[in-house]
Amino acid sequence: MSAPGLRAPQPRTREALSTSSALAGRSLLRVGPVAVPVRRRPVLVAVTLVLLLAAAVVLSLSLGTPYVAPADVVRALSGAGTPYDLVVLDLRLPRAVLAALAGAAFGVAGTLIQSVARNPLASPDVIGVTQGAGLAATVALTSGAAAVLVAPAALVGGLVAAVLVFALGARHGLAAQRFVLAGVAVAFALRALTEVVMLSADPIDGLRAQLWLIGTLAGKGWTEAAWIAGTLAALLPVLLWAGWALRSTALDDDTARGIGLRPVARRVGLAATGVLAAATVTAQVGAVDFVALVAPQVARRLVRAERPPLLCSALLGALLLVLADLAGRRLFAPTQLPGGVLTAAIGGPYLIFLLLRTRGRRS
Repeated sequence: MSAPGLRAPQPRTREALSTSSALAGRSLLRVGPVAVPVRRRPVLVAVTLVLLLAAAVVLSLSLGTPYVAPADVVRALSGAGTPYDLVVLDLRLPRAVLAALAGAAFGVAGTLIQSVARNPLASPDVIGVTQGAGLAATVALTSGAAAVLVAPAALVGGLVAAVLVFALGARHGLAAQRFVLAGVAVAFALRALTEVVMLSADPIDGLRAQLWLIGTLAGKGWTEAAWIAGTLAALLPVLLWAGWALRSTALDDDTARGIGLRPVARRVGLAATGVLAAATVTAQVGAVDFVALVAPQVARRLVRAERPPLLCSALLGALLLVLADLAGRRLFAPTQLPGGVLTAAIGGPYLIFLLLRTRGRRS
């Protein structure tokens, strides 16, 4: 019974309160008669990452010898014509675009694989895809194959490694733990084979293979960027589906089947998409470690979500690799460090952070 002076909530009031609670942290995006609730925080994070990425690209085009003022960089990009057009548009822009596209592809690949594996440590460089590409590239570089064949060989090697991981992890419907363990086992085996090939090769060829395995963007540009952009464009319809399908990866199989989903087929599709993106980008820029590992988890924390967000992971991966490549070019100039060295410097402390965080939760 209601207290004197107080009235029970009217139906419209209750409906308004329910709607308000359901839309907490969300805004309605209206397109004509259709209204879709959108979480504000992921949108704000994505917009912020876009702005930071644009600033990082301008900085990458500006710093170097000669130095180009950011205003001149913007004028050159707009086609206004400056004395620095050759430096900005022909020498630095291809590498910056390649870094952004490669980082985005690594972020996408890491998000899909970590979501399927339900493990923040699962990434292409942990489950064997990078090692398969590295072994194939090492064989090509040390066997006298033409340089143009290195990237296709690496792509095939990465895909073959992925097929092996899928074959070993396919029992029990590609269960998350089995999938990761199979990937780790394949990665160790392929890494050992790569070391054997390098040690038995000519020292100069072995050094070339070692440089490729570290991962670098030096000497690369529009051709490699076009391959990655083409792959991402071809995968775009699948990625749009993946952005929706990722919402069900946290469900157990029985619950997923109960609401009419096909969890095994969904996991295979998501993992295959991630593997294809990872193998393609690794074939073009080498084994740039840790971007696919770090970007999804940092993005997840930024948006405060239960699973890595696809778009923010791609943007964060692009930002990380652009900054890593810029630092590699400028920290010890004129000596250039491979971008993979800088990303490894980021990834090592991140792994320590994960271990300490896990230990803190258990204690």
